[in-house]
Amino acid sequence: MKTVSWNMNIPAREAYDLIVCGGGIAGCAAALCGARLGRRVLLLEKSTLLGGLATIGLVNYFVPMCNHRGRQVCRGMAEEFLRLSIRYGYATLPSEWKNGEPDAPTGAAYQTEYDPWLFAMQLAELLDDAGVTILFDCAAAHPITENGRIAGIVTDSKSGFGFHAAKQVIDATGDGEIAAKAGVPTVDGKNYFSYFPREITLDSCRAAVESGRINRAVRTFAGGSANLYGGGHPEGMPFYVGASAEVTSRYLLDNQRLIVERRRNDPTRAGRELVSVPMMPQFRTIRRIAGDYTLHEDEAYVHFDDSVAAINDFDRADYVYEVPLRCLTRRGFANLTVSGRCASADGYAWDVVRVIPPAILTGQAAAVAACRAMDEGCAVSDVPIRAVQSELERQGAGVHFDDSLVPAAFDRAAMRVSKL
Repeated sequence: MKTVSWNMNIPAREAYDLIVCGGGIAGCAAALCGARLGRRVLLLEKSTLLGGLATIGLVNYFVPMCNHRGRQVCRGMAEEFLRLSIRYGYATLPSEWKNGEPDAPTGAAYQTEYDPWLFAMQLAELLDDAGVTILFDCAAAHPITENGRIAGIVTDSKSGFGFHAAKQVIDATGDGEIAAKAGVPTVDGKNYFSYFPREITLDSCRAAVESGRINRAVRTFAGGSANLYGGGHPEGMPFYVGASAEVTSRYLLDNQRLIVERRRNDPTRAGRELVSVPMMPQFRTIRRIAGDYTLHEDEAYVHFDDSVAAINDFDRADYVYEVPLRCLTRRGFANLTVSGRCASADGYAWDVVRVIPPAILTGQAAAVAACRAMDEGCAVSDVPIRAVQSELERQGAGVHFDDSLVPAAFDRAAMRVSKL
């Protein structure tokens, strides 16, 4: 491959205790948690709104945070953010969960839709009030590494290139970009042909008026319509590797051309209007780290000594998991932690970990671990795990799932405890 060399002097800008790269839902949780723990935090976001897939990606749905039988599993900032998302806008939260966990078993799940644009602005207000420095329209271009540590992050913005030194860095980019550029081994995911803009029609307006539900005025108008598990992915079409700019561009071009074609051939087009389109690729699994531990689907009901989040399978009743801190770290990279979709999980376990509530909880956990590493002067992979877990519990985040959530049909004698 032909290469070029480009050397330049980059101005050193303000230094921070913690730099969070990526203002998606996981990055917001990490930045907020770090600020609440008294650290100077910089959050870098390349778009102009916070929330990532949960807002500008139009995946505005808090998936179930329970065992689908009336028992809550995901807590901490996941619950705080859910309640924030519906505070001033519409909600589809079941009445059984209006005031928290119901008193009796129920098949109604703890889930809700919300106004994505309003939620993005609420997140910005929340973080700004907490003292987080937010730089919008500013890309985390590259980490500068020195002797196994990230000295800081080079940014690229309208202000030009700049360098911000950091004691700890959290990669919440959703695609492991900072980790990969720092040299952490990574694993690419595969993504399907799906693209879901929103439209408003005369019929949908009537439905909204008749029901009194404003969210019914907006409907999905699909480009590619593959579902979460690949159903509907065109036969013979390669999967999309989202870590490639060329592949991502082709995905966007193909989908946008399909939208235009469908509207061109639609005799009812005069009564329709596109009102929002995803402002980022709606990829679910782009790239993750090969962490110190990789979580697998068959590790439901496994307790981990170093668990930092108790989560549930959003799509299957009764399945509960724990996320070890080792899924967020890689030895040899002393001050780098990841969160959200970058976490080390394989196959369907990656799907379980990457959705909104677990992404928030891993962001919260990454920040607690990073702050503790600053206190101890150690690598984040070597933090005293009990201290991290105690702090997360103080913040209301569940570290271990309750054994009463394990279904009676499961052989409890077969339950494992994974030792460090």
